[in-house]
Amino acid sequence: MPVSFVEHLDFLHAIAGFLVGILIGLTGVGGGSLMTPLLVLMFGVSPHTAVGTDLLFAAATKVAGSAVHNKRQTVDWTIMRRLAMGSLPASILTLAALSYFGKLDSETSHIVLYALGGLLIVTAVVTLFQGRIVRVAREHEVVSPAHARLPTIVLGVLLGVAVSISSVGAGAIGVTALLILYQRIPMARLVGTDIAHAVPLALVAGVGHWVMGDVDFALLVNLLVGSIPGVVIGSLFSSRAPDRVLRPALASVLLFSGIKLLT
Repeated sequence: MPVSFVEHLDFLHAIAGFLVGILIGLTGVGGGSLMTPLLVLMFGVSPHTAVGTDLLFAAATKVAGSAVHNKRQTVDWTIMRRLAMGSLPASILTLAALSYFGKLDSETSHIVLYALGGLLIVTAVVTLFQGRIVRVAREHEVVSPAHARLPTIVLGVLLGVAVSISSVGAGAIGVTALLILYQRIPMARLVGTDIAHAVPLALVAGVGHWVMGDVDFALLVNLLVGSIPGVVIGSLFSSRAPDRVLRPALASVLLFSGIKLLT
């Protein structure tokens, strides 16, 4: 393979990381939802390696994003701890199951693809109709603030399972659920909380996939070169993002990617 081609390919990885990093900072969505299908569909990376590499990519990228949100005081650490109480044990158990069944069945990559595609479609719908979903929930007050602790831990469990299998779920789905559970907290603060929670979750899940041999570190470094400055820029402009344009565009990309993975 010519050196110039390899250098060009690394450049494309860095650009992909930069663009996804901006979206993570702006919306809290974009890590697994965009990077994993991008690696599978455009760069031909195997599903297992794409998920494992993306998890460590998301952990490192969101450290920068959560630092910015913390400085701007848009992280609720109480909610973050509640999510982690459910997500981290669930992630460890899911990884143990993946390791066990992966040894028995060489076709588990198809399960990862189906899970990834299905969650992308759900994420696309939630991203597009997030405002309506939250308005309906607020009209009926699905959960009162005084009783939000247990549902938040359960949400963490669900996110831990979903993220460990597909690297998708902690973005739009997580933020929407938090908006329903904590209706009086501004969205920017919940986005910051979601990003902060994604750091330990993605790190635990990513290390688990690393142990199973599902991480490409050369690819990871190239993605991080672009993503870290991207997420900082996105986080700084998160309160001024053109939501009416960004949200339908993001939902369309997620929906296309999900359908493509399932077909």
